[in-house]
Amino acid sequence: MQTPLLPIDEHRMLERFVHEEARLADESRFDEWEALWDENVRYWVPVVIDGEEPDPDRDVSIINDNRSRLATRLRQLRTGTRHSQAPRSILRRMLSNLTADKDGNGDYRVAANFAIYEYQVQSVNQLNVWPGRVEYGLRQVDGQLRMFLKKVSLVHASGPLPSLSFLV
Repeated sequence: MQTPLLPIDEHRMLERFVHEEARLADESRFDEWEALWDENVRYWVPVVIDGEEPDPDRDVSIINDNRSRLATRLRQLRTGTRHSQAPRSILRRMLSNLTADKDGNGDYRVAANFAIYEYQVQSVNQLNVWPGRVEYGLRQVDGQLRMFLKKVSLVHASGPLPSLSFLV
């Protein structure tokens, strides 16, 4: 059975949130990006093997952060001295095919295809492309949308990856 469409104003609100989240990540605006998160969170980049849906509590992950680990990751990035990101990569991401619905708890589930373009300016001057699908769990908290889940499924997550030392 197909999920009923959200009202257009709700869909646009979710679309604006996702685009703003992507822009803040691209621009390394870590404080503002962190403020988008709720208190109980999962920031997850799974390894997908043979198309099997991974279990974040059982299977290996590239990133599997709770709120505390996410705060640590951001503290490290804020120093500006993280060797693999000195100077920071130039990032731009494209989002497409955005879908959104609401679950029985009133939380939103949003998904989109993406491509992140990373220009590594550290020593290699190399352009990397990171394609995949992103899924968000969003909820209203005090009248503001907050993320409680961000799952980033990279197309090439089961193969060798260059350093992933930026926000995906």
